[in-house]
Order: sequence, then structure tokens, then C-alpha cells
Amino acid sequence: MKKRILSAVLAASMVILGGCGAKTGSTGDKVETKVIKVAFNQAETHPQYKALQGFSDKINERTNGAYKIEIFANELLGPQRETVELVQTGAVGMSIVSNSLIENFNKKFSILGLPYIYDSKEHQNAIFTDDAIVGDLFKSTKDQGFQVLTAFHAGVRNVYTNKAINKPEDLKGLKIRIMESDTNVKMMKYMGGVGTPMGQGEVYTAIQSSVINGGENNELIYANMKHFEVAKYYSYTKHLMIPDFLIINKDLYEGLSAEHKAIFDEEIKSATIAELELWDVDAEAAIKTAKDAGVQFSYPDIKLFQEKVKPLHEELTKDAEYKELYNKIRAKAETLSK
Repeated sequence: MKKRILSAVLAASMVILGGCGAKTGSTGDKVETKVIKVAFNQAETHPQYKALQGFSDKINERTNGAYKIEIFANELLGPQRETVELVQTGAVGMSIVSNSLIENFNKKFSILGLPYIYDSKEHQNAIFTDDAIVGDLFKSTKDQGFQVLTAFHAGVRNVYTNKAINKPEDLKGLKIRIMESDTNVKMMKYMGGVGTPMGQGEVYTAIQSSVINGGENNELIYANMKHFEVAKYYSYTKHLMIPDFLIINKDLYEGLSAEHKAIFDEEIKSATIAELELWDVDAEAAIKTAKDAGVQFSYPDIKLFQEKVKPLHEELTKDAEYKELYNKIRAKAETLSK
């Protein structure tokens, strides 16, 4: 841990003290290149990393070398919670962070992580790329030193255990690992199970030793962490599509020229769409890995679970502003279905 923190501090110092280089432009003039470091907690093989790399290439190309975006994977710049602080201070330019962390700065973000608020991955992406719906929300943290540049799809979360889950009653008495969140505890209770907050690294052993009965996550995590070895049934409850946010230092973003800001905004929307396509490819590979290992996939009627979590939606949308955002998201689904 000390080594990781030291690495993050040293990397942050490099950003502050040595964030610029030089590159020869198309006219032969030397262009000063500003290096923007991005903190990322997953591997280089992750769809979000690939989308960010494409974004980086486009930014460098379209600004004629004025900006170079460097992505530091595998928590090289520290865990997500620490990188939020580094972005706030400007030590790191950008970071990918979870929805739950951003909720700490504005509780309204919790609406974007409600169970069954999105009808599909395409519906979710349409929300993320619609400034009329999320523009003001993404800028709402500016007084705290950062804003959200985009939200990336982070998979569809489903339940996995050692029996098929076809209806809420099938979850009765089952302890299911969830992310640490009061909302998620309530969600799992409404769905019929017992939500058990736990670190992701503990899940395999906890299922193996019967401390818990299963987990809930997307196919990539399920396959990559080999949870299929201890939980052979993967049930498409499709209860959550919690986004990950790409946040950017406020002064960095506001310091962009009008031209460069427009380029950043255009290219990050393109990267958001591309990431979803990349995710689908990797999800298919993960499903094949699980099937080859003998996993049984089931497809319950999700309407049964949607009905059960309605009280949670009502509880979290009592505030008028929250309800307004919720209604806009749901209205978008109706528009897309026409």
C-alpha cells in the first residue's frame, strides 16, 4: 500500500512539474504539448481503457499535438477514492470513478444508479450523450474542483449463485454480495434476497466457504475473476446498469480554448458510444468462457423484479429535482421505443 501511495504521489508530482512537452506541428512550428494524465483502476484490456485510448488518439490528432492524454491503468495512480482528490487538486487531469463516489458530492447522481431505471444499454447511452438531460448534473460538482466529462457503460449486473433465479422467491434467504451502498441493500431486499456488502476481492472465497450464497455483477467480472468456479448459475435479472464517470479537473477543462473544448466534447461523446460496442464484444467472450466452464444461464421475467423495486424508486424520487431527472430518463425510453 505504501508503495502504491508513493507511486501516486510521484506521478502527481510529475503532472505538476513536467506536464508539457514539444511537438512539431504541420506548419513546421513547434507546438507545446500539454500532457493530461488519466487514472484508471482496470487493466489495459478493459473496454473503457480501449475507448479512452481512442479518445486520446483523436484529441492529439485534432488539436495538432496540443494535448497528449496518458492513461495509467491498474490503479497505478492510486485507488478511485484517492484519484478523485488528485483530480480536485489538479495533480491528475482525469480519472474514471464509480457512481457511488460521485454520489458523495451530489446525491442526485444516485438516480443514475437506480435499479431498472434503464430499459437497455442503448437507452442508458442515449442518456449519457444527451446534454439536455445530464449536462447540468455533470457540471454540478464544479465548485468542488471537478466535473463529469462523460458516463461510461459498466455492464449489466445480474445475479449468480448455485441455483437458477427465475423469480424473487428464489432469492429468499440467499446472501448476495452487493456494493457497499444503502440503496443496494434495500434493492436486494426488495428483490427477495439479503444484500451483503463486501469487497470484490473477497467474493470468490466467501462463496466457496458459504459465507455468502452468490454475487451480482456483469459477465466480465464474473468470468475474469473466475466466480463461475464457485457459482455455476448466472441469471439475467438485469437489475442494475451503474455507470462509471470520467471526471476532469475544473480548471483544466475551463482553461481549454473554445475550439479545443468543442473537440473534447465531441470526441468524448464518440468514445462513450464506442465503449458500448467494445463492451459487447468483451461480454460475448466472457459468456463463452463461462459456458465452456459449464455455467447454466437463465433468463427470468424481469418484470417480476421490476415490480418489487418500485417502492425504492418512489422513496428516492420524493425530492422534486430528483423526480424531474427520473422522469426525463424514463421519457427518453419511451421516445426510443417509438
